[in-house]
Parts: sequence; C-alpha cells; structure tokens
Amino acid sequence: MGTVELFQRFGIALAIGLLIGVERGWRERDDADGSRVAGIRTYGLMCLLGAIWGGLVPVVGPWPLVVSGLGMGIAVALFHWREGVAHKQFSATSVVASFVTFALGAFALLGDTAVAGAAGIAAVALLTARDLLHDFLRRITWPEIRSAVVLLAMTFVALPILPDRTIDPWQAVNPRDIWMMTVIIAAISYAGYIVVRLTADRVALIYSAIAGALISSTTVTLLNARLGKKSPSHGGAAAAAICIGWIVSLLRMTAVASVLSIALLPVLARPIAAAVLVLAAVAGVFYAGSTQEGPAKPNFGNPFDLGPVLGFGLLLTAILVVTKIANNAFGQSGLLPLAAVSGFADVDPITISVAKLSGAGLAPQIAAAAVLLAATSNMLTKIGVCVVFGGVRFGLPLVLAGVGAIAAGCVTFALWP
Repeated sequence: MGTVELFQRFGIALAIGLLIGVERGWRERDDADGSRVAGIRTYGLMCLLGAIWGGLVPVVGPWPLVVSGLGMGIAVALFHWREGVAHKQFSATSVVASFVTFALGAFALLGDTAVAGAAGIAAVALLTARDLLHDFLRRITWPEIRSAVVLLAMTFVALPILPDRTIDPWQAVNPRDIWMMTVIIAAISYAGYIVVRLTADRVALIYSAIAGALISSTTVTLLNARLGKKSPSHGGAAAAAICIGWIVSLLRMTAVASVLSIALLPVLARPIAAAVLVLAAVAGVFYAGSTQEGPAKPNFGNPFDLGPVLGFGLLLTAILVVTKIANNAFGQSGLLPLAAVSGFADVDPITISVAKLSGAGLAPQIAAAAVLLAATSNMLTKIGVCVVFGGVRFGLPLVLAGVGAIAAGCVTFALWP
C-alpha cells in the first residue's frame, strides 16, 4: 500500500469517527463539560486508533488489533457504567457505537474504503433514527409484527423450494415468480401502511394520501370523498389528496411495469407524464383554494395479512392464465378487452401479467396499451367512488380531472406512440 493511499484511508477513518462523534456529541450537547464519556474528539480518536492498529496488521499480525479493540471497549463500558450510575440512565448504544467506530477504522485500512464509508453513514443514520424507531415500536401492533414475520418466513423458507418453472398447460403459472411478485407488491403496500401509521396523526392529509396510495389509491379516494362530503371546509384539501393519490397510483403502476420489462418505460412515460401533469395542476388548484387540511387518518387493513396476500396471489394467477389464453386465442389484440375489464377491480395483476408477456415476445406497444387501458378502467372506478361517496357537488370537479387525465394520456399515446 502506497503512502498516498495510506493517507487517504486514514482520512476516511478519521472522517467516519468524526461523523459518528458529531451525532453522539449533538445528542448530549446540553450536558456539562466533563460529564460526557465520549464526544466528537473521542469517537474520532477511536476510529483513528482502529485505523492505526489495522495499518499495523501486516507488521505485527491481527492479535494486537483484537486486544486493543477489546481493551478500548472494556474501558468505554466502564466509563459508561459510571455515567449511568450517576445519571440513573442505562443504555448500551454508546458502548456498541464505540466498538463499531473502532471496527470501521480498522476496516477503512484493511478493507474496501467505499464499503467502510457506506457502513459509517449507515451507522450514523441508525443512531439518528432513535426517536423515529422508538415511536415506531410504540405505534406498531403485535398482529402487524406477526404478519410480517410469518410472510418473511414463508418467503425465505418457501420461496427456494417452489418450482421455478411453469406448471400449467398454458405455460403461464410459475409458482416462484408469482409468489415473488405477490411479496413485492405486498412489501410496497406495507411500506405505505407503516408511513401512514407513523405520520397520519401529525402531518397534512396530502402526505397521508401519498403514503396511502402505495397501499390502495381507491381507499384514499373513498376516505377523502367521505371527508369532503361530511366536512365541506376540508373539501379542497380532500380533493387535492385524491388527485395526489391518483398520481402516486399511476407512477407506482409504471414503476412495476418498467421493472418487469424495461422496454415498456419509454412507451408508458409520455402518456403517464401527460396524465400526471393534468392531475398535478388540478391538485394545485384544489389545494390553493382549500381553507383547511383534513385531519382524518386513513384506515387501511394490514397489507401483510395472509388473507389479502394470498387473495392477490390467486387473482394474479388467474389473470396470468386468462391473459395467456387470450393471447393464444385472439392474438395480442385480445389482451386489450381483458385489460379493460380487469382494471376496474385492480390494476396490478394485469400490469404484471402483460409486463411479463412483454419480456417474452409481446410487442411493447400492445403491452403498454393494455396497461393504459387497465389504468383508464381503474380511474373510472375511482371517479365513480368520488361521485357515489362524495356527492355530485364534491365529485363533479374530480370527474372532470379524471377525464382530463385520461384524455391527456390517450392523446399523447396516439400522437407519440
């Protein structure tokens, strides 16, 4: 290792230690001088100590590094124990952070510097997320933990033994692929569900709509339509939230299709962008004219419950089979009526189905047309929800917004295919 590289590695190690020290020192910044066990300088020195012993490993071997790390850890633990007794507060976080800092310093000298830097940033992010994680633990319920654990166990235990081949006469049903897509969709929904659980009580209705649309934009539409009818003073914010939910749904659908078949992205990008621009403009108008933000908390079921997950998996399987049969019987154009009908209920299964076919020979133009037809049908469903549950006065502007978005997407798709 050359001198220049050695200096670079020591600099990275020192930067990691100082970064961790800034977080630790900031958290205890109000304590009097001399009452803190370790701060920015101490953590910087810890990481530098690990780097020094790491740099000496080629000369003296690994054991001095191990002994030095253990000795430093014991010393820090004793100091924190005395601090805990004095303040009657006990936590192992700072002790563990000290070990991590020392280890990262050694790794910066002996391992990949990019990985060491990333690990240091991850450690700081985890330390700074204390309040958020504690709040998360207070809010999450046992059924939610149990559902996630059961599904993760089924995924990592069952997925490897599921056959990775088609098992039906139409060569459409691959159990491993279906289960993987089911888990991915459920995980996206669960991420939105957790965000709603953590933030819905404290942030505006718009932010809850963004997270909620990752789970179900139809539910976001229903909730806000009811709010708009019940409380006209919240009507502008509720209508804006609905438009934002529709935008997130379109972007989510496009992302899922593009991940499965990247060839769909350039075909879908223009019409989806046109529809999103219309909805964004309308949402801005609604929000600008609103007088209040809605305080309602979206009421979503846990998307990791096995019932909804298995139901989605069965629906996806059925759509895959019907799509393959329609493609074989009527050609590529036979997918379009199927997409239009299935989209009224759920846009994800048909999106996944045609995207997989696109990767196996279906023309991207036909696949994109099927996805857009499903999105159109789904938009019509949500427009109907606005009118039925929000009333004509609340729903009519959203009908115009939805129809405008559909028209913009269709015209763009026709003119720039």
